[in-house]
Amino acid sequence: MDFKKQKPIYLQIADTLSEQVLQGQLTPDDRMPSVRDVAASMGVNPNTVVRTFEYLQQEEIIYQRRGVGYFVASDARQHILAHQRREFLEEELPYIRQRMKTLGIDINELKLTD
Repeated sequence: MDFKKQKPIYLQIADTLSEQVLQGQLTPDDRMPSVRDVAASMGVNPNTVVRTFEYLQQEEIIYQRRGVGYFVASDARQHILAHQRREFLEEELPYIRQRMKTLGIDINELKLTD
C-alpha cells in the first residue's frame, strides 16, 4: 500500500478497512483479519495495526471479543458514513469552497452528475 505523508498511517489503514465495510467486503459480525495478517498485507509494523484497531473500536466500527479477536460492529456502516460526512463538511468542503472562490468558479457552473 502506498501511504501519503499528510495523514498518519494508522488512519489510512482505518480508511481502507472502513472502505471494505462500505463495499460489503466486511459485513456486520464478520471477524476482522488478524493484526499480523493486516500488518503483513500492508507492509507495516503490527503495532501500527493495533493502533488502527484501537481507533476503529473507539469509533464503534469494530468490537473485540476477548481471546477471539475483532469483529465488525452491526452498525459499523452508519458510524463510517457519519464520520466521513463530518470529515467532508469540516475539512474538505471548506477547502473546496476556498478553491472555487480563488478560481472564480460560481456554484451555478458546477454540473453534478451521477
